[in-house]
Parts: sequence; C-alpha cells; structure tokens
Amino acid sequence: MVTLGAVSDVVSRAAAAVLQHYDAGDTWVREKADGSPVTGVDLQADAILRDGLAALDPAIPYLSEEYEIPPYDVRRRWSRYWLVDPLDGTKEFVDRTGEFTVNVALIEGGEPTLGVVAAPAAGLLYYARAGEGAWKREGDGPPRRLRSALSSPSDPLRVVESRSHPSAALEAFLKPLNVVERVKSGSSLKFCVVAEGAADVYPRLGPTMEWDVAAGDCVHRHSGHPEPHPGALRYNKPSLRNGSFVVGLRPGTYVLADGYVSAGRGRSTD
Repeated sequence: MVTLGAVSDVVSRAAAAVLQHYDAGDTWVREKADGSPVTGVDLQADAILRDGLAALDPAIPYLSEEYEIPPYDVRRRWSRYWLVDPLDGTKEFVDRTGEFTVNVALIEGGEPTLGVVAAPAAGLLYYARAGEGAWKREGDGPPRRLRSALSSPSDPLRVVESRSHPSAALEAFLKPLNVVERVKSGSSLKFCVVAEGAADVYPRLGPTMEWDVAAGDCVHRHSGHPEPHPGALRYNKPSLRNGSFVVGLRPGTYVLADGYVSAGRGRSTD
C-alpha cells in the first residue's frame, strides 16, 4: 500500500525544487491558452511528482493540470487515481507573495482519501489520509494533529478569502453572517487555514478545477474529530470544473444552488 509518508516525501522533493527557483527568481513565465500563467517550475515540479508517484505504484493513473486530460470515457473506469496541481497559485509565485502550494491527492470512488499540500516558501507541509487524520509540519519540527469544528452562520466567524478573486457574490454571502475577521490567503492554503482552526469558513463563489482543491479538501475533511467532515465536492466528474462551494459551515445552514450561495435566512443575491 502507498503510504502517506512516502507521498509526502515525493511532494517535499517537488516543493524543494519550486523553492529553489522561487529564491533564485530564474524561471520563465508565459500564458496558457486560457490566459492563466504557467512557469517552467510548474513543469519541473510536475515531472518530479509524476516520476515519484509512479515509482510508488505504477498502476495508479496520473491526472495533472499540466498535461492533456484523458476523456471521461477513459477516466470513468478509474477506481483510483492521482490528482495533481504541481504549482497552485502560480500568480502568487510570480507576484512573490509566497502563498503558493504543491498539491497531490489520491481520489478513490470520487472522494479524496489522501492529500498532501506543501507551502514551500513558508516551510509548511499539510497532509491527511482517511483513517489517519490531518497533520501539519513546520520545517523539520514534529507533526501536529489538526482538529477543526464546523460552524453555524450565527457563530462569530473568521473568514478566509482569496487574495486574487474578490467578488460581489462573496460580499452578498457574507452579509448575513456574523463575521468578526477576514483573512486573505492564496492557493489551497485556504483549506488548510480552516483545517488548523486559524479561520472558520472558506467560501468560494466562483469556478475552480478539481486539481485546485482536492488535496486541501482532503486535509480539511480529515481534520474533523471524532468523525471526518462531510465533503461537498465530488471528483472525476465529466467536467473537472467545480461550482461554488463553502468549507467550514455545517450542512443545512446555507443554500448553494444555481451559482449563488445564501446563508442563514433568505437568499443573498449579487
């Protein structure tokens, strides 16, 4: 069986390569067809992850942001597969905010059962596996178990939000909540901030891709104690694009439908 420690070691190797280029400021940047940035380090990290995970178990398929996506007729037959974003937060990497991550998740039956998130510039590693809980390691320090609780809209809430994607929909969603603090963060770190209890809620009211969220989603789900948190996101869909979602609020305390979210009583609109 592939171990969480072995996957974490592969992710750490990719994170070290990313950090080396970040510190040197020596990587190229270009636009992909969709207008989003890609750097040389995205591709280098992807190669490290692809080779490292194949060495652990060559039978597990590999799906990455940086390679052609197999058609759904092929993917639907996968019982499990690696879902990878070798550099989430490329904009943060280019802008030198430090809030970028390397992400690997193992998807089984449409759910993330193993997830590793490395934040190279901060020296952080978050990891989780079904049955093993969620953990955080800072530098060479000992791992710390993460435990988080779900909140209600009336609770005093610390909200973590995207540094790069402000929206009118988010403001409408937050209006009926008891927001006491707003924290900005980039990449999949937002899931991890909620998982470690530094924030209570992460609303994302705009599209993401499955590889953007899977590893962080796994960390948050398995920070639940004594039982994992329920997950609103599903994986290996015909389209890999996600709709809006909310992490950290109790199910049934908000409504998410047709591209909008409302919390508490009534419906929030843009």
